[in-house]
Amino acid sequence: MAAPSPLYHEVHGQGRPGAPSVLLSSGLGGSAHYWKPQVAALVDAGWRVVAYDQRGTGRSPATLGTGYTIADMAADVAEVMDASGTESCHLVGHALGGLVGLQLALDAPQRIASLVLINAWSAPNAHSARCFDARLELLRASGVEAYVQAQPLFLYPADWSLENAALVEAEVAHAIAHFPGADNMRARIAALRAFDVDARLGEIQAPVLVSASRDDLLVPWTRSQRLADGLPNATLDLLRHGAHAHNIVEAEAFNQTLLAFLARQPAGAAHVLSA
Repeated sequence: MAAPSPLYHEVHGQGRPGAPSVLLSSGLGGSAHYWKPQVAALVDAGWRVVAYDQRGTGRSPATLGTGYTIADMAADVAEVMDASGTESCHLVGHALGGLVGLQLALDAPQRIASLVLINAWSAPNAHSARCFDARLELLRASGVEAYVQAQPLFLYPADWSLENAALVEAEVAHAIAHFPGADNMRARIAALRAFDVDARLGEIQAPVLVSASRDDLLVPWTRSQRLADGLPNATLDLLRHGAHAHNIVEAEAFNQTLLAFLARQPAGAAHVLSA
């Protein structure tokens, strides 16, 4: 029996005996709750799904040091996999979560059957750096509430935010109430800003679905094009609308593409450890 993990995680769906598992790794917010539209679709399609709250966020409280890195976050995923009895997985990562997937594929390739990278990147870029500078200054000068109030501007298209104003307001209120602390947020942003595996993309042999939206304000879609060009076994799927959180905004279209990609992977590529 695997030892319990201090990182909060949840398992959805039993899956078929010997069926692969899908592990969901969130972006900067770090919450398993982010994946609600994907969890339902994956379980309905017969997948076993593991989701978790990242260290120092949500239900995985911790104080992160200034030296916390994406490699540390990848080790956290391995810890969650051990605790949930998951030997290898199809890792679906949003933004920062995609960086974690890339790192784990480099550090422990036997644990990654495939990757799905949503608005991710392989190296820093000047535009995203400007966005993070602005967000950090909001946090420093105006505090948590101002920082969180600005978050939907980077996540969602303006038309979708207007049409879903009540949902966005509820998300903002929840994020303010459960903010992980300014120091933890700074440590997480520093980790993603330092991430650079561009020269190592050719080492990752796992199949990869690279998913991006052309209207992402935070991460230029060309960074996903770079991933698709640099990874040996990658497919690029581009949406016109959906912004940084297009798996939420355009959940039906994204889920169809995700399920089709997973269905093409060998059935025995990822499985559950015996108790």
